[in-house]
Amino acid sequence: MTKVARVDAISVAYPETNDAGFTRYLTLCRIETNDGTTGWGECIPMSGSGFPEACRATEALIEGLSDLVIGTDPLDNLATIQRIKKRTWWYGPEGIASFALSAIDIALWDIKGKVLGLPLVQLLGGAVRERLPAIAATHATLPDIEAEAARHGEMVRAGFRGVKVGFSERSGGLGLDVDTDIAFVRLLREAIGPDADLMIDRGQSLVWDVSSAIRRIRGFEEHGLVWIEEPLEPYEIEGFRRLRDSVTTLIATGERTWHARAYHQLLETGVVDIVGCDPGRSEGVTGFVEMVKMCEQYNVWFNAHTWSSAINTAASLAVSAISERCLVFELKPEVNPMQHELVSEPFEQHDGWIDVPMDKPGLGIDVDESVVSQYRL
Repeated sequence: MTKVARVDAISVAYPETNDAGFTRYLTLCRIETNDGTTGWGECIPMSGSGFPEACRATEALIEGLSDLVIGTDPLDNLATIQRIKKRTWWYGPEGIASFALSAIDIALWDIKGKVLGLPLVQLLGGAVRERLPAIAATHATLPDIEAEAARHGEMVRAGFRGVKVGFSERSGGLGLDVDTDIAFVRLLREAIGPDADLMIDRGQSLVWDVSSAIRRIRGFEEHGLVWIEEPLEPYEIEGFRRLRDSVTTLIATGERTWHARAYHQLLETGVVDIVGCDPGRSEGVTGFVEMVKMCEQYNVWFNAHTWSSAINTAASLAVSAISERCLVFELKPEVNPMQHELVSEPFEQHDGWIDVPMDKPGLGIDVDESVVSQYRL
């Protein structure tokens, strides 16, 4: 009988070309069975540069939880995850505990698919769509807003259906001044054309009060904004209520939500139109599927936050394909190590669409372990 024989946690550090070359960190989970079948998972203990200690802590936790995984039947993955959740109750369910569980969960689903000879999307009940509309998810990094807008125009001309631009402290002053931000969105709309989707992400390093957020969004709306992402901190529920009463743009939030109970609490507030979920943070494939079911129940949209490696992309594509409540799928537009070197067949958009992996078992990817070693932290 096939049993899990080994669990390894491997953190990587790599230059992210989509973030001005700054170093970013991920923790991968490699699970191997006694017959040599391997599954890969991923978590994101840090979504930007710095804080490699978060990766080290996640590695230690994955290795510490391995006694609950080794010796189990990989087809019993949901039971294994429940045992992990029962133990991590004492120091979770949020934060590092959720990261570790997410990575293990994704790897177990990958192995399960390989053992059964089925792609992940079939394990989840089957795809309602075989491809998804693809947008370029980026960070603004240039000091000149005209050049930044023009750069995104090139992405749309390369085939993407639209762009989601994230502001940050490195985005040439974007996110700091209301008038500058509105001027940039005007230039952006001119560059990408009238029909492309346009989304803006505040970025977690910036702080907007409700009044300035309303002023910004109203100005953005004049240029066809589809959604505003994380305009306020996630706990500012009353601020979100004021925002929704003052603008017509779709409100996206949820990126820093950790588990099903927290997503349910968020949806109960009625302040969100698009729920962001990252399987590398929010209890893996299992947690993402639970969130999707909630979005269907509440009749809201969801969006996979997949700004990391091809492992996350594969898992996110499969889950996104099982529901009609997914608007678009995000891809990094620039070639980068964890998307284009890590796997033998990188994910790409073609004429504004990305195909769901349906021909290979599990996640449908082949991880190059030499690349993992090359970028090992």
